[in-house]
Amino acid sequence: MYTSLFRYLRPETLAEAEALFQQSSDARYLAGGQTLIPTMKQRLASPAELIDIGRISSLSFIRRAGDRLTIGAATPHAEVAASAEVRNAIPALAALAGLIGDPAVRHKGTLGGSIANNDPAADYPAGLLALGATAKTTQRTIAADVFFTGMFETALEAGEIVTEVVFPVPRRAGYAKFPNPASRYAMVGVFVAVHTDGVRVAVTGAAPCVFRVPEMEAALVRDFRPEALAQIAVAADGLNSDLFASAEYRAHLVNVMARRAVAAAML
Repeated sequence: MYTSLFRYLRPETLAEAEALFQQSSDARYLAGGQTLIPTMKQRLASPAELIDIGRISSLSFIRRAGDRLTIGAATPHAEVAASAEVRNAIPALAALAGLIGDPAVRHKGTLGGSIANNDPAADYPAGLLALGATAKTTQRTIAADVFFTGMFETALEAGEIVTEVVFPVPRRAGYAKFPNPASRYAMVGVFVAVHTDGVRVAVTGAAPCVFRVPEMEAALVRDFRPEALAQIAVAADGLNSDLFASAEYRAHLVNVMARRAVAAAML
């Protein structure tokens, strides 16, 4: 019979959470638990200690200052989706949050937990990368361009906690995804954002890690319309292939979702 014993720890401050992590030889941070708990249930992880940072009050907030929107790492997806502040500043980001999982996932899952896990099919990585966001941690500030390093891998060091994400407010933006009908994860999701210095196009779900498409970005700088992307094909080499979709189908979906994201940005 399988048994897994662990200590559940609930610090009240970030400093206390970090101290607990340093004292342990096998601890994991717990935010919304939408990835870690299922992983433990599947016997793929069995940490000795769970340090619950999801209810540290300083990590849950949404505020705007000028052309910057800052969201606390423990803010649930549902709050981002429903926030008038987010809808006014970056409507596409609110739309993205509203497409994550199902209502139960959206009310428990958090922004920080999502990006720290960096699931290849998660939605938020595309939003961060396209918007040119920065993740602030207990140790430093990390640009989205270097934050996501590979499948389930990030630039975070052991014990480092994401505290907030700062999003530059774009001129306009749009997000579109083709969801897995069961999990609602993105088989392919594309976020397009227009900034004063150019256009950024970020793709999630298609490859082991979120990535940008320079050819699409250049085309949209010249002509920001869905039609500008019609002849741009993304190579299937290196894309994900599984029982839900082949690499070739995902390559096709990148173009389709990119055009839909551009159309959404134009509304």
